[in-house]
Amino acid sequence: MEFQLDREWRLRPIQGDTGQAFLGMREQERVFIKRNTSPLLVALSREGITPKLVWTRRMGNGDTITAQEWLEGCVLRPEEVGNNRNVVRILYRLHHSDMLVDMMNKIGGKSISPREMIEMYKKNLPEGLEKNHYLARVADYLEKNLPAFSSNNYCVVHGDVNYKNWIGSEDYLYLVDWDSVRLGDPALDLGNLLGHYVPLEEWNNWLVSYGLKPTNTTLERITWYAAMSFLNEIDRQFRKQDYKRMNNEILLLKQTFKY
Repeated sequence: MEFQLDREWRLRPIQGDTGQAFLGMREQERVFIKRNTSPLLVALSREGITPKLVWTRRMGNGDTITAQEWLEGCVLRPEEVGNNRNVVRILYRLHHSDMLVDMMNKIGGKSISPREMIEMYKKNLPEGLEKNHYLARVADYLEKNLPAFSSNNYCVVHGDVNYKNWIGSEDYLYLVDWDSVRLGDPALDLGNLLGHYVPLEEWNNWLVSYGLKPTNTTLERITWYAAMSFLNEIDRQFRKQDYKRMNNEILLLKQTFKY
């Protein structure tokens, strides 16, 4: 831990994080403290997408520390994500908020395009994945068939709607960890979520509940992003040498992406 708050605060690192998140405790008060999170957090809190922001502090070393309401909830299980109506509601609110787009532009938020995503994937790809003929064919197909979606219609996308980032109880559900937030095609979040948590035969109904007509063009766009999310996760698990999870991602990719 490279920073200290007032003496009365006790900080406990949150297990599984990368040294950026802490439980802050002071007498009867508890807050979720994170270092250098997105400046968009204030607006997200106002929209009810993230827990209430309590305070923000600029540290002497230039770090920004934010404290949010500590919630005694739990992480959604993978099998719950695709069936939770509040997941649909939160994603719709996120993707349709002009206020968030305006705020993102004001703070100089970055955008991400399909071309940039596939180029980032191919750059410095580990040799073991580069030589995998199946994954190479998928990546080449994605590069040659970029989805068409005007950047004028980009919205705020979370970028990592993994089940671990959904925190809820009977009274609330929040989306947390905004390190990957960008301006982009909403299909980026939708493809990631549908590909991992919703059976292919249920995609149409899920999209209707989200408010999107599942046309062939829309489904092709979402499938592209689903495949891209699988490739990125395969790369991540390969680098961690977690080959069991990597192979599971490859299996899901084969089930979802047929070309």
